[in-house]
Amino acid sequence: MHDRISGVVEKAGIDTRIILLVEDDEVVRTLTSELLAELNYRVLEAEDAPEALAILQSEQPLDLLMTDICLPGMSGYRLMAIARQLRPTLRGLFASGYGDSVEFADLPASDAQQVATICKPYSPALLRSTLQTMFEHP
Repeated sequence: MHDRISGVVEKAGIDTRIILLVEDDEVVRTLTSELLAELNYRVLEAEDAPEALAILQSEQPLDLLMTDICLPGMSGYRLMAIARQLRPTLRGLFASGYGDSVEFADLPASDAQQVATICKPYSPALLRSTLQTMFEHP
């Protein structure tokens, strides 16, 4: 069930960790959101960096920011750097279609310990294990 509120989709009824998913491709965003919900995460969706920043600047609790690296107007790297300034304890997961050669360009080295990368297309099992690993470590 989706509630559309000012450009953001929230999957309701799940009481668990909250993930802000930022993906400009509607099909990928919808499929990933549904997968995250099946994995028992509460999902907030944003289609671009401005929508994500509005959520990040709000009082909305968040546990993790999952963002595509290639977003229109602002890279996922830059979005993550701003997110970590606003919420220093926020974990981050980059989604990349460009393989393993991803560097955490705009992030200070200390922040790089709180982020990971997953390569598209990813399986439900890989996404599940990546998120479990990220949430197991403080």
